[in-house]
Amino acid sequence: MLALAARAQGVITFEHTDHDFGKVPEGTMATYEFKFKNTGNQPIVIANAQASCGCTTPDWTKTPILPGKMGMIKAVYNSAGRPGVFAKTVTVSSNATESSKVLSLKGQVLTKEEIRATLTPAQLAASPRLVLERASYDFGRVEAGQSPVARIAIKNTGPKDLVLSTITAPCYCVGYRTVPAPIKPGQSAIVELVYTQRNVGADTQEIKLASNDLNGDAKLTLKANVVKDLVPTSLVKESNASVPFK
Repeated sequence: MLALAARAQGVITFEHTDHDFGKVPEGTMATYEFKFKNTGNQPIVIANAQASCGCTTPDWTKTPILPGKMGMIKAVYNSAGRPGVFAKTVTVSSNATESSKVLSLKGQVLTKEEIRATLTPAQLAASPRLVLERASYDFGRVEAGQSPVARIAIKNTGPKDLVLSTITAPCYCVGYRTVPAPIKPGQSAIVELVYTQRNVGADTQEIKLASNDLNGDAKLTLKANVVKDLVPTSLVKESNASVPFK
């Protein structure tokens, strides 16, 4: 009976334990699902999936995987700002006979310039196309630490859905208020950019909006006059004394 109990355990059997993304356009969230089957005789519970770096985000089947059933480990690699060759791992911990299993990911992130050099004019013409309504936006006077929002119209003049990804700003002080939805061909959408500059003084930031437009990233100049405090009330003279404006 003890020998039978010792053999009663889940067995995690992966279809593949490594994946090559090949060439990935910079800015892409490269995603792959490692699928596995429980070939043992007891349920398998995945306790954790730990990536080797913060640029890779794992997810996994959270419910017990019964004998004969399938589960998955999903890995998402954020290629934004990471051109070049990459090799990452995800370590899976479970109650299976092999309690720790290492999955491997690799690939090469290409900049849009590198990709564009390999494309024909017809392929470029088939790309989504990001067109900004304006080249710059001025916030005016802004109190340091506040988070004003710029509402910018973007049009997709290409034949495929336009998907916005990351924002690059020298100050690391600009981001999307919410994740923008894909923009259909010929359609326009308003995106909201949150500005959180804390340094006082005149500020100019040239930001880049990355997307799946193979023609390149869009550039937008943001300007602001960042002050320590905005005057909360106006003052008028009354009987030789300053009082709040009524």
